Amino acid sequence: MTQPAAAERYPSFEAFYPYYIHEHSNRTCRRIHVVGTGLVIVALILAIVTLNPWWLLAMPLIGYGFAWVGHFFFEKNRPATFKYPLWSLMGDFRLFFETASGKRKF
Repeated sequence: MTQPAAAERYPSFEAFYPYYIHEHSNRTCRRIHVVGTGLVIVALILAIVTLNPWWLLAMPLIGYGFAWVGHFFFEKNRPATFKYPLWSLMGDFRLFFETASGKRKF
């Protein structure tokens, strides 16, 4: 799976997602992403239930913390977040829900 040329970008999220999945081919990295995204959802729920905004501040720390550990220590690549921040975030949640629904192996 290759990226577009340096000056080009993926034209859509659907075009980007196969690249996203390829960049998460290490099973441990994928698992860490899924756990991190699940904890982000828990933090959001806690923020709503407790009305404590500190949980909202914790969300990016939790999400990026887990994801970057997966990439730097297991996948040994650079997170797509740096070039595709929104699509990378969308990919994290799609990966989470595909895994939670059984469509993708944990």
